[in-house]
Amino acid sequence: MSATVRYLLRSAAGHAALLLVVSSCGYLLAACALDPRGNYEERSPSPPAEVVDAALAERNLDGRPLGARYLTWVSGVVSGDLGATWDGRSVNEEMAQRVGATLRLVAPGALLGSVAGVLLGAWAGTRGPGWGRRLCVAGAIVVISTPVVVIAVSLQVGAIWLNNSTGMDLLRTTGESTPGGAPGVAGALADRARHLLLPTLALALPQAAMLSLYQRAFIAEAASADFVRTARAKGVPRRTAVRVHALRTSLLPAVDLAGYSAAGLFAGAAFVERVFGWHGVGDLLIDAVGSGDVNTVAAVCAFAALCVVAAAVFADITRVVLDPRVRAE
Repeated sequence: MSATVRYLLRSAAGHAALLLVVSSCGYLLAACALDPRGNYEERSPSPPAEVVDAALAERNLDGRPLGARYLTWVSGVVSGDLGATWDGRSVNEEMAQRVGATLRLVAPGALLGSVAGVLLGAWAGTRGPGWGRRLCVAGAIVVISTPVVVIAVSLQVGAIWLNNSTGMDLLRTTGESTPGGAPGVAGALADRARHLLLPTLALALPQAAMLSLYQRAFIAEAASADFVRTARAKGVPRRTAVRVHALRTSLLPAVDLAGYSAAGLFAGAAFVERVFGWHGVGDLLIDAVGSGDVNTVAAVCAFAALCVVAAAVFADITRVVLDPRVRAE
């Protein structure tokens, strides 16, 4: 078995353990903190207590010991059953309706934010002191310091102002597509792109700002390495030496960081979906927490953990491609 395969298998085993731990913690915290019984008590008239107890017991939301409810939940998840909502709907069906919308939002946001952040950080790291570099750092700090919900609302307000100023419907600020759709395949794709642009930017901007600062720091660290100093001693200009010799080395930690920072995108996606009217997993999570829906909250946590693990696996594969030392171990 090659060193590359052994490395990927070790990483996969660690990611599988991480997925189990995070999913279990999500269920246990939801089961301890949320109270689905309150949904029945708010009805007028309230159902009899025995009816409520029977409904909660059927959905694994009753007052049995936490360990027993957890084992029931785990056995269902292993068999592909995520349980039922507090009012008896299938969590599997709810997730199936929402997962696609979230992936269509988070995937381009993660890709755009990661690529833009690495490129911007590489540009700032290979330049000497100057106004461009200072503005890049200052802008990144401002974006990182701004909550994602503020960024989303600001983009939405700016798009509305632009549409009103130009008298044209350039950008869409709510929903994933226009009701009724646009004629033709090209029209439908263009319509979805207009709806996707603003929420994608709302997710990508904080990601790009964070990665640009880290990438700049990684390049600065790599630029002080012996091989860069040797290249400069041979007469190679600093910018060329950094770009040719230090950039590839500095990409390795940036790739790892981009993979694991996907968790932050899912946290921001919940607010972005709410602001822009996307009915995705984040929007479902907010509603589930408000209604004390333990099984739905646990399913969303497990889905987010699965996506983070998938991003980490992609980062591992990218590391193998970029770092020949992994292949040689």
